[in-house]
Amino acid sequence: MSPLKEKPRPAPRLDPRRGLLRTGRWSLRFDTRTVLVCAVFAVLTVLAMVLSIGTGTYALSPAEVVRTLAGDGPPGAEFVVLDLRLPRALVAALVGLGMGMAGAVFQSLTRNPLGSPDIMGFGNGASAGALVAIIVLDAGASQTAFGAVCGGVATAAAVYLLAWKRGVHGYRLVLVGIGASAVLGAVTSFLYLRADIGKAAQAASWTIGSLNARSWGDVTVAALGLVLFAPVVLLYARRLTLLEMGDDTAAALGVPPERSRLVLIGAGTGLTALAVAAAGPIPFVAMAAPQLARRVTRAAGPNLLPAAWMGALLVTAADLTTQRVTGSALLPVGVLTGVAGGAYLAWLLRGERKGARL
Repeated sequence: MSPLKEKPRPAPRLDPRRGLLRTGRWSLRFDTRTVLVCAVFAVLTVLAMVLSIGTGTYALSPAEVVRTLAGDGPPGAEFVVLDLRLPRALVAALVGLGMGMAGAVFQSLTRNPLGSPDIMGFGNGASAGALVAIIVLDAGASQTAFGAVCGGVATAAAVYLLAWKRGVHGYRLVLVGIGASAVLGAVTSFLYLRADIGKAAQAASWTIGSLNARSWGDVTVAALGLVLFAPVVLLYARRLTLLEMGDDTAAALGVPPERSRLVLIGAGTGLTALAVAAAGPIPFVAMAAPQLARRVTRAAGPNLLPAAWMGALLVTAADLTTQRVTGSALLPVGVLTGVAGGAYLAWLLRGERKGARL
C-alpha cells in the first residue's frame, strides 16, 4: 500500500474589498480603510522621527540620518544620532502609542470624548506619585518610574471605587475622575511648597511633559508599558466593542461587564502610568488621538490601533515642531500639546453643547 499523502494546505487568500484574510481553517476580518490609515500614520511617524533626529546644531539630512542608523554615516554622526537623538525620538513615538491607546480605552469605556486619562486624573495620579519619589524620597530614574506607576494605579483604584454604585457608569467615572484630578493638583502644589529650590526645579521641568535629555533607560520604560499592557487591550478589543453597546447587551452576548471593565481600566492605567514615567504628563494627546483617528477611519468601535498610531504621530510631530520653531530642543513638548489641546478641548465642548449632550 502506498503511504497516505497529506493534503496540501490551501494558500492564504486575501480579499481587500471584503476585508477578509483566509488561511486554512482560520479567517480574519479587517477594515481596509483602517489598515491603510494605520499604515499612513506609521509612515508619517517614522518620517517625523527621521526629521527630528536630523534637527539641531549638528544638522543632518534625512539621507544622512538613515545612513547613520545603517552604520555608514558622516564622521561624528553616530554619537549624535544613536546616543543623543534616537532615544528622544523613540520615547516620543512609544509614549504617543501608549497614550493614544489608553485614551481610546477610556473614551470607549465611558462612551464620552472627555473620558481620557489626563482629564480623569489618572495621569495626574502618576505625576503625583513621581513627584513624591523625586521630592520626598530623592529617588532616581527607576524609582521615579515606579512611583509614577504606583500613583497611577492608586488613583485608578480610588476613582473606580468612588464611582461604583451597582456598577460604574461612564459619566460618573468622568466626574469622579475630574474631582480626583483637582485633589491631586492640590497635592502637587503642596509638594512644591515643601521642596527646596533644586528639587522643585527638577520636578517642574518633569511635570511639564518633556522629551529633553531622554536616555535608553526611558526608552525601556516606555516600551515596557506597551509590551505588558498593549496585548491585554488588544485581547479585550472585542469585549470593549460590546461594552460600548451597554452592559445589558454585553452580558447577553456572554461578556462579564464589570470584570472586563476592571481589566481594561487596569491595562489603560498601566499604559498611561509608564508613558508618564518615561516623559512626564504630555497633556491632551490621550484625549485628541482617539477622536482624530475615528474621524479619519470613519469606523465604529474603539479604533485602538489607529488611535495609538495617531498618538505617536502627534507627539513626534509636536517634538519636531518645537525643535524647528525654537531652533533648539529645550522647549518642552508638553507646552505645544497643551496649547493645541486646550483649543481642541474648547472646540470639542462646543460640539458637545450643540449636540445637547452638555
